[in-house]
Amino acid sequence: MPSYSTPYEIHVHGDVPLRPEVDVAAVQDALKPLWRYAGARSLGEGAVSLYEEEPGLRFDAAAHKLQMCWTVRGDDDFRQVLDELCMNLNDLSASGAQIEVTFYDAEFDDEDEGSGQEARDDFVMLFVGPDPAAIMQAQRDLLVHDVVNMMERHFDASQLGGVVAEIDKLFSDRFNDLVSSLDLGRPPRGGNGHGGGGGRRPRHLH
Repeated sequence: MPSYSTPYEIHVHGDVPLRPEVDVAAVQDALKPLWRYAGARSLGEGAVSLYEEEPGLRFDAAAHKLQMCWTVRGDDDFRQVLDELCMNLNDLSASGAQIEVTFYDAEFDDEDEGSGQEARDDFVMLFVGPDPAAIMQAQRDLLVHDVVNMMERHFDASQLGGVVAEIDKLFSDRFNDLVSSLDLGRPPRGGNGHGGGGGRRPRHLH
């Protein structure tokens, strides 16, 4: 369990659409890397954020959605739980989604800022989804949103169709390359091999 002298306050934020059959037990198991890191014995205990105004870790069964707005004290070792978290959520997700993880330097104060020192803040963007195509779709949607918002300061939205088309082409090429790389690991069709048909699919793409 992280101590109160840990150097970061770590905020996890994101909404993940879940498959209709996912229940609270599956969600508790998927989020175990988070609530166990917080020193809790269950999701019910660990779902509460460090800050009361944040909703924490919430499973909306009616909407089939996991909502995360949760802060915990921690250290750089928190990064080790993120891979496991993403793998777990891939297995429950209905479509691609982004998860933002922000490390706030808890030891940085006004005196440090006044002396010209910089905070050790860090930011990690993760993507989860049921398959690589869904993950890439979430990445594509975020990039289009960011690029269009930036360029609308200078151009009308109706002029940006070509930019969006180029982004789509880039992601299409990336997906085709991924499919080709996975195909290389599969035995020829009609072969007598008893292998598993290639390596494991990527669990998440940063």
